[in-house]
Amino acid sequence: MISKNFTVLNPAGFHARPAKEFVQKAGTYPCNVTLIKNDKKANGKSTLSVLTLGLKHLDEVTLETDGEQEEQAIEELGKLLGKIYQE
Repeated sequence: MISKNFTVLNPAGFHARPAKEFVQKAGTYPCNVTLIKNDKKANGKSTLSVLTLGLKHLDEVTLETDGEQEEQAIEELGKLLGKIYQE
């Protein structure tokens, strides 16, 4: 298992569009993907689960990957957490 902290940089937070993109990318990896904010955990392969975290601009979130291709997954998914989306 790999665990890394990331900061949400998108000014509008991690709303529906970024969450959908994150979940689609997470689904391409065979490993488990978990997002953690404070004491709440979310399945990184479920849009609804990710949205329940209510990630806002500059929130710190922990990304955990566990299993096959976990290194690749944490690197690529971490980039999406820090991506700034054009509205």
